[in-house]
Amino acid sequence: MTKENHEYHDMNMGNVQTPHNHMNHDGHMAHENHIHNHMAMSDMSGMTHDHMHMHGEGMAGMDMSDLKRRFWLSLILSVPLILITPLMGMALPFTLTFTGSNWVTLILALLIFMIGAQPFLVGAKTELQAKKPAMMALVAMGLSVSLGYSLYAFVANLLGHTHVMDFFFEFATLTVIMLLGHWLEMSTTMSAGDATAKLRELMPETIHHLMADNHVHDMPIARLAAGMQVRVLAGEKIPGDGKIVTGQTQINEALVTGESRLVDKSVGSDVIGGTVNGEGTIDLMITGAGQTSYLGQLQQTLNHTQDEKSAAETLADRVASWLFYIALAAAVIALLVWTPQRGLSFAISMSVTVLVIACPHALGLAVPLVVARTKSISAANGVLIKNRKVLPAAKNIRYALMDKTGTLTTGEFAVKKIWLLTTDLASDDEVLDLAAALDSQSTHPLARSIVKKAKHAKMADHVKNIAGYGVTGQIDKISYSLVSARYLSENGLNLEAKSASDLDEIAASEETISYLVSDGRVLAAIAQGDVIKPSAQSFISDLRAQGIVPVMVTGDSLATAKKVAQVLGLEAGSIHAQVNPQEKLALIASYQEKGKVLMIGDGINDAPALAKADISFAIGAGTQVAQASADAVLAGNELTGIVAFLGLAKRAAKKEVQNLWWGAGYNLLAIPLAAGILAPIGLILDPMVGAVLMSLSTVIVAVNALSLRK
Repeated sequence: MTKENHEYHDMNMGNVQTPHNHMNHDGHMAHENHIHNHMAMSDMSGMTHDHMHMHGEGMAGMDMSDLKRRFWLSLILSVPLILITPLMGMALPFTLTFTGSNWVTLILALLIFMIGAQPFLVGAKTELQAKKPAMMALVAMGLSVSLGYSLYAFVANLLGHTHVMDFFFEFATLTVIMLLGHWLEMSTTMSAGDATAKLRELMPETIHHLMADNHVHDMPIARLAAGMQVRVLAGEKIPGDGKIVTGQTQINEALVTGESRLVDKSVGSDVIGGTVNGEGTIDLMITGAGQTSYLGQLQQTLNHTQDEKSAAETLADRVASWLFYIALAAAVIALLVWTPQRGLSFAISMSVTVLVIACPHALGLAVPLVVARTKSISAANGVLIKNRKVLPAAKNIRYALMDKTGTLTTGEFAVKKIWLLTTDLASDDEVLDLAAALDSQSTHPLARSIVKKAKHAKMADHVKNIAGYGVTGQIDKISYSLVSARYLSENGLNLEAKSASDLDEIAASEETISYLVSDGRVLAAIAQGDVIKPSAQSFISDLRAQGIVPVMVTGDSLATAKKVAQVLGLEAGSIHAQVNPQEKLALIASYQEKGKVLMIGDGINDAPALAKADISFAIGAGTQVAQASADAVLAGNELTGIVAFLGLAKRAAKKEVQNLWWGAGYNLLAIPLAAGILAPIGLILDPMVGAVLMSLSTVIVAVNALSLRK
C-alpha cells in the first residue's frame, strides 16, 4: 500500500498486477501485522468502549498495571508498619518498637492511604452516587474510619491525655488484601473495549479513493463516506460496505456471515467491510461506512449487549451491600446505647471498632482467590478464563448454542470429492497432481487445500492468474486451467460427463467447485468444503450426558447446516440456518427465557451472541473479535475441555459460596460482639482479638480456595 496522499497514474484495470496473497483463517493477510488503527471505520473511531465493571463499577477506568503497582508499594510499606505495631509485639517474643516508632507508623500509614486507598475512595463515590453502596463503599468506610480514628489516637497518646488504641494494623492489612483481591479479579476480566478495538483492527488504515479522472488518491479511512468510489487491490481489506462497479473476485465471508463457501463477486455484487478481497482488483461504490456499515452496527450491538451483561450484580456485591448497612446500623446503635452509660469517648471507640471489624478482609478475597485457582487449573487444561462470572453461571446450563463454521467444523477448505468427467484422466490423484501444479505458487485458500491433498504435484510453467476466475498454466507443454463455474458460463464451456448422475451431484452440491479445463474441454470437477472437527461428535454426546441440549446456529445455508447436523446427530428442531448476528442475539435471548445458555463461536458474526450468553467460549483459532467478546477462550481449535471446564466451574462456584458464607459469617458474628451485645455478662470483643480472628478468617478462605482440584 502506498503512502498517504500518493497518487496512482494510469492505473487501469487491465494493467494492474494481482499477486497471490496468503490469507489465514481469520481473514487477515498473513504477511501483515495487526494494525492498531484508532481512526478506523470513520465514525466508529469515536465509538471506543472501555467500560470495565468491577464491584459496582468501582474500578471502572482502573488500569491493571496501576493497580498492581499500588499493591506492591502498599505491601512494601505495610511490612515495617505491621512489624512495629503493638499487636505484633504481643505475637512475637520480642518487640520491634523504638523511640519514634509511632511517628514511623504514622508516616507509613499516610503513604499507604495516598497510594492504596485512592481506588476504593473513587469506587465508593461512584457507588454512593448511584445509591448502590457495595464492596467499594464498605472498604472505603473501613479504611477511612480506621485511619481517622488512628490519627485521633496518635494525637491523644502524643499529648499524654490517655492511652487510646489505634487501628494502623487493621488499616494496612485491609488495604493490601483488598488491592490483592481486586488485582486478581481484574486479571480475569476483559473490557468491552477489547472486543470493539479488535473490530476496528479489521479495517485498513488507508483507502484508495477513485477520483473522477480515474486517478487513485490514498487517504485515511476516517474520511470514508457513503457515495465515494474506492479501489480494492487483491488481498486487501475491504474498507466499507459497498457495491462492485468494476471487476470480479472471490471473497471468503465465513467469519462475518458464516457462509462456508468462497463467494463469487462481480459487477453489482454487494460486499461487506472488514472482509478480505481475493485475487481480483475491484472498484466499489461505498454504501455504508462507520456506524452505518455492517461492522459499525455490529459494534453498537456488541457494546449494548456487553453493557447489559456487565450490569448484573455479583453475589459478593450483594453481600457487601448488606454488610454496609448492617455495620452502619450497628455502629449507630452502639453509639446511642453506650453514650449515656459509659460516656461519648467510650461509645465512639465501640462504634469505630464495629466499623473496623466490618472491613471485608476475607470477603474481599473470597471470590478472587477461587477465580485465580480455577483460572490456573483451566489454563493447564486448555481453557483460558477471561470473565470471573463464568463460575456461578456454569450451574444449570440448559442449552449449548454452537456456531457451525470454525466451531463444529474446521473452517478450512478440504477436498471433499472429485468427478472425472472424461476419459482423459485416469484417477483422482492425477487430477489433484495437475491442479496442484497450477496452484503451487498460489496462497488462495482453495489452492492450499489442493496442494495439501496432492501426492505428486507436477511442475507448471507460464502460470498466470485469471483475476476473479482462477489460474492457468502449462504442464508438460499442455495448457490447463483451474477455474470457477462462472468462467465456464462466460466462456461457453459446457459440462459433459460419463454419467448423468455426476452432473446431478455437481448441480446439487453445496460445496465450492473448481473445474480443470484443457483445450476447451472440462476434464474434471473438484469439490472443496468445510470439514467437521474430530471432537465435535463426542462433544455433543458429552453435552447430552450432562443434560444440556445442543443447538446449531449458523449463517450458512440450510442445506449445508443439515448435512453437518446429520453427521453429528442433531435434531431438525435444533438447527437454525442463515442467521445474521442480530438474529443470533435474538435466539440467545429466546433460549434464555427457557434456561441458561452457553454459546460457542469463532467468527465476527458470533461476537454479540457470545457477549449475550450466560457463558461463552471462543475458539482459539478464531477471530480476535470473538475471543475478546467471550468469557473464555479455548487454547486450540478443538472442543475438548469445555465439558470438563463446566464441571470444574460448578465446583469452583460452590467454593465461592462457601468462602462468601465464611467471610460474611465472621462479620455477622463479630459486628454485634464488637458493638457490645454481650457486655451485660462482661464480654466485649477486644480490637486485638478481633484483628487476630480477622486474619484467621482470611487464612481459612485462602486454604479453602486452594483445596480446589481438577
